[in-house]
Amino acid sequence: MDGKTLFLAALLAQAVATPAFAAPATSNQSEAPAASAAAPAPAAESDEEMSPETFVASLHFQKGKVVVGDNLATFDLPDNFVFLDGKDAERVLEAWGNPPSSEPPLGMLMPAGVSPFATESWAVTVQYEESGYVSDEDAAKIDYAEMLKEMQDDLKEANPQREQQGFEAIQLIGWAAPPRYDAAEKKLYWAKELQFGDAKAHTLNYNIRALGRKGVLVLNFVAGMEQLPEIEQNVGKVLAMTEFNPGSRYVDFNPSVDKVAAYGLGALIAGKVAAKVGLFATLLVLLKKLWIVPALAIGWLARRFKRKPSNEG
Repeated sequence: MDGKTLFLAALLAQAVATPAFAAPATSNQSEAPAASAAAPAPAAESDEEMSPETFVASLHFQKGKVVVGDNLATFDLPDNFVFLDGKDAERVLEAWGNPPSSEPPLGMLMPAGVSPFATESWAVTVQYEESGYVSDEDAAKIDYAEMLKEMQDDLKEANPQREQQGFEAIQLIGWAAPPRYDAAEKKLYWAKELQFGDAKAHTLNYNIRALGRKGVLVLNFVAGMEQLPEIEQNVGKVLAMTEFNPGSRYVDFNPSVDKVAAYGLGALIAGKVAAKVGLFATLLVLLKKLWIVPALAIGWLARRFKRKPSNEG
Protein backbone atom coordinates (compact mmCIF):
# COMPACT_ATOMS: atom_id res chain seq x y z
CA MET A 1 0.00 0.00 0.00
CA ASP A 2 1.56 3.32 -1.02
CA GLY A 3 1.86 6.32 1.32
CA LYS A 4 -1.10 8.17 -0.18
CA THR A 5 -3.43 5.17 0.17
CA LEU A 6 -2.29 4.61 3.74
CA PHE A 7 -2.76 8.28 4.50
CA LEU A 8 -6.34 8.40 3.19
CA ALA A 9 -7.22 5.13 4.87
CA ALA A 10 -6.08 6.55 8.20
CA LEU A 11 -8.10 9.70 7.65
CA LEU A 12 -11.23 7.63 6.97
CA ALA A 13 -10.57 5.46 10.01
CA GLN A 14 -10.32 8.51 12.24
CA ALA A 15 -13.58 9.87 10.88
CA VAL A 16 -15.60 6.72 11.63
CA ALA A 17 -13.86 5.38 14.72
CA THR A 18 -15.67 5.45 18.07
CA PRO A 19 -13.81 7.78 20.47
CA ALA A 20 -11.65 5.76 22.83
CA PHE A 21 -13.05 7.58 25.84
CA ALA A 22 -16.73 6.94 25.05
CA ALA A 23 -18.51 5.05 27.85
CA PRO A 24 -20.61 2.00 26.87
CA ALA A 25 -24.35 2.55 26.87
CA THR A 26 -26.34 1.07 29.76
CA SER A 27 -29.31 -1.00 28.58
CA ASN A 28 -31.10 -1.12 31.94
CA GLN A 29 -31.27 1.97 34.14
CA SER A 30 -31.62 -0.21 37.25
CA GLU A 31 -28.20 -1.71 36.55
CA ALA A 32 -26.52 1.70 36.76
CA PRO A 33 -24.04 2.23 39.64
CA ALA A 34 -25.42 3.54 42.92
CA ALA A 35 -25.65 7.32 43.20
CA SER A 36 -22.95 7.31 45.87
CA ALA A 37 -20.43 5.88 43.39
CA ALA A 38 -19.26 8.64 41.12
CA ALA A 39 -18.93 7.66 37.47
CA PRO A 40 -15.38 8.02 36.12
CA ALA A 41 -14.84 11.20 34.15
CA PRO A 42 -14.20 10.69 30.44
CA ALA A 43 -10.56 10.96 29.46
CA ALA A 44 -9.65 14.32 27.97
CA GLU A 45 -8.93 14.36 24.26
CA SER A 46 -5.34 14.90 23.24
CA ASP A 47 -4.72 17.64 20.70
CA GLU A 48 -4.22 15.09 17.92
CA GLU A 49 -7.53 13.42 18.77
CA MET A 50 -9.43 16.70 18.49
CA SER A 51 -10.90 17.95 15.25
CA PRO A 52 -9.28 21.18 14.03
CA GLU A 53 -12.46 23.05 14.95
CA THR A 54 -12.42 21.67 18.50
CA PHE A 55 -8.72 22.46 18.81
CA VAL A 56 -9.21 26.11 17.80
CA ALA A 57 -12.22 26.42 20.15
CA SER A 58 -10.03 25.20 23.03
CA LEU A 59 -7.52 28.05 22.57
CA HIS A 60 -7.80 31.05 24.89
CA PHE A 61 -7.36 34.20 22.81
CA GLN A 62 -6.60 37.37 24.78
CA LYS A 63 -7.07 40.99 23.69
CA GLY A 64 -6.11 44.46 24.91
CA LYS A 65 -3.07 44.85 27.18
CA VAL A 66 -1.28 41.62 28.06
CA VAL A 67 1.48 41.46 30.67
CA VAL A 68 4.03 38.66 30.29
CA GLY A 69 6.54 37.24 32.72
CA ASP A 70 6.74 38.57 36.28
CA ASN A 71 5.56 42.05 35.24
CA LEU A 72 8.39 41.91 32.70
CA ALA A 73 6.79 43.47 29.64
CA THR A 74 3.44 44.51 28.20
CA PHE A 75 1.92 43.96 24.77
CA ASP A 76 -0.64 46.66 23.97
CA LEU A 77 -2.56 44.78 21.28
CA PRO A 78 -4.33 46.65 18.49
CA ASP A 79 -7.75 45.34 17.48
CA ASN A 80 -6.35 43.14 14.69
CA PHE A 81 -4.14 41.07 17.05
CA VAL A 82 -4.78 38.41 19.69
CA PHE A 83 -2.48 36.74 22.21
CA LEU A 84 -2.13 33.12 23.33
CA ASP A 85 -0.39 32.16 26.57
CA GLY A 86 2.62 29.88 26.60
CA LYS A 87 0.71 26.62 26.91
CA ASP A 88 -1.57 27.35 23.97
CA ALA A 89 1.32 28.75 21.94
CA GLU A 90 3.24 25.51 22.36
CA ARG A 91 0.19 23.53 21.24
CA VAL A 92 -0.11 25.56 18.04
CA LEU A 93 3.61 25.22 17.26
CA GLU A 94 3.44 21.44 17.64
CA ALA A 95 0.30 21.33 15.50
CA TRP A 96 2.35 23.08 12.82
CA GLY A 97 4.90 20.25 12.93
CA ASN A 98 7.57 21.77 15.18
CA PRO A 99 9.45 19.66 17.74
CA PRO A 100 8.29 20.05 21.36
CA SER A 101 10.36 22.71 23.10
CA SER A 102 12.13 22.12 26.40
CA GLU A 103 10.74 25.45 27.63
CA PRO A 104 7.43 26.77 26.28
CA PRO A 105 7.34 30.37 25.04
CA LEU A 106 5.82 33.18 27.09
CA GLY A 107 3.10 33.34 24.48
CA MET A 108 2.20 33.98 20.86
CA LEU A 109 0.76 36.87 18.85
CA MET A 110 -1.63 36.06 16.01
CA PRO A 111 -3.84 38.02 13.60
CA ALA A 112 -7.36 38.25 15.01
CA GLY A 113 -10.07 36.20 13.35
CA VAL A 114 -7.70 33.86 11.49
CA SER A 115 -7.60 30.16 12.36
CA PRO A 116 -4.09 28.75 12.87
CA PHE A 117 -5.13 26.09 10.33
CA ALA A 118 -5.90 28.62 7.60
CA THR A 119 -3.30 29.00 4.86
CA GLU A 120 -3.23 32.75 5.51
CA SER A 121 -2.37 32.29 9.20
CA TRP A 122 0.90 33.36 10.78
CA ALA A 123 2.15 33.98 14.30
CA VAL A 124 4.79 35.67 16.43
CA THR A 125 6.28 33.60 19.24
CA VAL A 126 7.32 35.48 22.39
CA GLN A 127 10.23 34.33 24.55
CA TYR A 128 12.65 35.90 27.01
CA GLU A 129 16.35 35.26 27.53
CA GLU A 130 17.63 36.60 30.86
CA SER A 131 21.22 36.64 29.71
CA GLY A 132 22.28 40.08 30.86
CA TYR A 133 22.42 43.61 29.48
CA VAL A 134 23.44 43.41 25.81
CA SER A 135 25.63 46.27 24.64
CA ASP A 136 24.77 47.73 21.24
CA GLU A 137 28.21 49.25 20.65
CA ASP A 138 28.91 46.84 17.77
CA ALA A 139 25.79 47.84 15.82
CA ALA A 140 27.68 49.65 13.04
CA LYS A 141 30.53 47.15 12.79
CA ILE A 142 28.74 43.92 11.84
CA ASP A 143 29.42 42.31 8.44
CA TYR A 144 26.04 40.73 7.71
CA ALA A 145 27.17 39.00 4.51
CA GLU A 146 29.90 37.15 6.39
CA MET A 147 27.49 36.38 9.21
CA LEU A 148 25.01 34.82 6.77
CA LYS A 149 27.66 32.46 5.41
CA GLU A 150 28.62 31.34 8.92
CA MET A 151 24.98 30.74 9.85
CA GLN A 152 24.47 28.61 6.74
CA ASP A 153 27.53 26.52 7.62
CA ASP A 154 26.35 26.09 11.22
CA LEU A 155 22.98 24.76 10.06
CA LYS A 156 24.62 22.22 7.76
CA GLU A 157 26.62 20.94 10.72
CA ALA A 158 23.50 20.69 12.91
CA ASN A 159 21.27 18.93 10.36
CA PRO A 160 22.51 15.36 10.93
CA GLN A 161 21.45 15.57 14.58
CA ARG A 162 18.01 16.92 13.62
CA GLU A 163 17.53 14.04 11.17
CA GLN A 164 18.61 11.49 13.79
CA GLN A 165 15.86 12.88 16.02
CA GLY A 166 13.29 12.35 13.26
CA PHE A 167 12.99 15.93 12.04
CA GLU A 168 13.71 17.54 8.69
CA ALA A 169 16.99 19.16 7.75
CA ILE A 170 16.91 22.96 7.46
CA GLN A 171 18.59 25.07 4.80
CA LEU A 172 19.09 28.80 5.28
CA ILE A 173 18.47 30.24 1.82
CA GLY A 174 19.40 33.81 2.71
CA TRP A 175 18.16 37.07 4.20
CA ALA A 176 14.49 37.74 3.46
CA ALA A 177 15.11 41.15 5.04
CA PRO A 178 18.60 42.29 6.12
CA PRO A 179 19.19 43.13 9.80
CA ARG A 180 18.16 46.61 10.96
CA TYR A 181 18.65 48.22 14.39
CA ASP A 182 16.55 50.99 15.91
CA ALA A 183 19.05 52.59 18.31
CA ALA A 184 16.42 54.84 19.89
CA GLU A 185 13.96 52.03 20.69
CA LYS A 186 16.68 49.41 21.30
CA LYS A 187 15.06 46.94 18.94
CA LEU A 188 16.80 44.76 16.34
CA TYR A 189 14.94 43.00 13.51
CA TRP A 190 15.69 40.88 10.44
CA ALA A 191 14.26 37.98 8.43
CA LYS A 192 15.53 34.61 7.19
CA GLU A 193 14.27 32.49 4.31
CA LEU A 194 14.34 28.80 5.24
CA GLN A 195 13.71 25.49 3.52
CA PHE A 196 12.57 22.53 5.62
CA GLY A 197 13.51 19.20 4.05
CA ASP A 198 12.54 19.04 0.37
CA ALA A 199 9.58 21.39 0.73
CA LYS A 200 8.97 23.52 -2.35
CA ALA A 201 7.32 26.26 -0.27
CA HIS A 202 9.92 28.09 1.79
CA THR A 203 9.36 29.30 5.33
CA LEU A 204 9.81 32.84 6.61
CA ASN A 205 11.31 33.46 10.04
CA TYR A 206 11.10 37.18 10.78
CA ASN A 207 12.92 38.05 14.00
CA ILE A 208 12.69 40.89 16.51
CA ARG A 209 14.92 41.36 19.55
CA ALA A 210 13.95 43.99 22.13
CA LEU A 211 16.80 44.83 24.48
CA GLY A 212 16.07 45.14 28.19
CA ARG A 213 17.83 45.74 31.45
CA LYS A 214 18.61 42.08 32.21
CA GLY A 215 17.94 40.29 28.94
CA VAL A 216 16.23 40.21 25.59
CA LEU A 217 12.65 39.73 24.45
CA VAL A 218 12.73 37.27 21.56
CA LEU A 219 9.96 37.65 18.99
CA ASN A 220 9.89 35.35 15.96
CA PHE A 221 7.36 35.56 13.14
CA VAL A 222 6.45 32.16 11.71
CA ALA A 223 4.98 32.35 8.21
CA GLY A 224 5.43 31.40 4.58
CA MET A 225 7.72 33.32 2.23
CA GLU A 226 4.75 34.41 0.13
CA GLN A 227 3.46 36.22 3.24
CA LEU A 228 6.52 38.49 3.47
CA PRO A 229 4.66 41.61 2.21
CA GLU A 230 1.93 41.13 4.84
CA ILE A 231 4.49 40.50 7.58
CA GLU A 232 6.43 43.62 6.59
CA GLN A 233 3.19 45.60 6.97
CA ASN A 234 2.78 44.27 10.52
CA VAL A 235 6.36 44.45 11.80
CA GLY A 236 5.92 48.10 12.77
CA LYS A 237 2.78 47.26 14.74
CA VAL A 238 4.54 44.49 16.65
CA LEU A 239 7.51 46.76 17.37
CA ALA A 240 5.17 49.48 18.66
CA MET A 241 3.08 47.18 20.88
CA THR A 242 6.10 45.61 22.61
CA GLU A 243 7.55 47.38 25.64
CA PHE A 244 9.46 46.38 28.74
CA ASN A 245 7.81 47.56 31.95
CA PRO A 246 9.50 50.13 34.22
CA GLY A 247 12.36 48.51 36.09
CA SER A 248 13.10 46.12 33.21
CA ARG A 249 13.81 48.66 30.44
CA TYR A 250 17.18 49.15 28.78
CA VAL A 251 17.44 52.63 30.36
CA ASP A 252 16.99 51.08 33.83
CA PHE A 253 20.35 49.29 33.60
CA ASN A 254 22.48 49.74 36.73
CA PRO A 255 26.14 48.83 36.05
CA SER A 256 26.86 48.45 39.75
CA VAL A 257 24.41 45.58 40.24
CA ASP A 258 23.30 44.29 36.82
CA LYS A 259 25.00 41.58 34.78
CA VAL A 260 26.45 42.51 31.38
CA ALA A 261 26.23 39.94 28.57
CA ALA A 262 29.54 38.80 27.08
CA TYR A 263 28.42 39.48 23.51
CA GLY A 264 26.71 42.13 21.42
CA LEU A 265 24.06 42.46 18.74
CA GLY A 266 25.82 40.14 16.29
CA ALA A 267 25.35 37.17 18.61
CA LEU A 268 21.63 37.91 18.85
CA ILE A 269 21.34 37.34 15.11
CA ALA A 270 23.78 34.49 14.57
CA GLY A 271 23.60 32.85 17.98
CA LYS A 272 27.00 31.26 17.41
CA VAL A 273 28.94 32.92 20.21
CA ALA A 274 26.05 32.52 22.61
CA ALA A 275 25.69 28.84 21.78
CA LYS A 276 29.34 28.21 22.66
CA VAL A 277 28.74 29.45 26.20
CA GLY A 278 25.47 27.54 26.57
CA LEU A 279 23.09 30.46 26.21
CA PHE A 280 20.29 31.44 23.84
CA ALA A 281 18.93 27.94 23.40
CA THR A 282 15.58 29.37 22.38
CA LEU A 283 17.15 31.85 19.97
CA LEU A 284 18.53 29.03 17.86
CA VAL A 285 15.19 27.31 17.26
CA LEU A 286 13.92 27.76 13.70
CA LEU A 287 10.17 27.35 13.44
CA LYS A 288 7.92 26.38 10.57
CA LYS A 289 4.25 26.56 9.73
CA LEU A 290 2.54 23.38 8.56
CA TRP A 291 0.65 24.20 5.37
CA ILE A 292 -2.82 22.64 5.62
CA VAL A 293 -4.46 21.12 2.52
CA PRO A 294 -8.26 21.40 2.03
CA ALA A 295 -9.25 18.65 4.46
CA LEU A 296 -8.01 20.23 7.69
CA ALA A 297 -7.70 16.97 9.60
CA ILE A 298 -5.13 15.68 7.11
CA GLY A 299 -2.56 17.95 8.73
CA TRP A 300 -2.85 16.09 11.99
CA LEU A 301 -2.52 12.66 10.40
CA ALA A 302 0.36 13.81 8.24
CA ARG A 303 2.36 14.57 11.35
CA ARG A 304 1.70 11.10 12.76
CA PHE A 305 2.92 9.34 9.63
CA LYS A 306 5.80 11.71 8.95
CA ARG A 307 7.43 12.10 12.34
CA LYS A 308 9.72 9.26 13.39
CA PRO A 309 10.27 8.31 17.04
CA SER A 310 13.07 10.34 18.58
CA ASN A 311 15.10 7.22 19.33
CA GLU A 312 15.33 6.17 15.68
CA GLY A 313 18.63 6.67 13.90
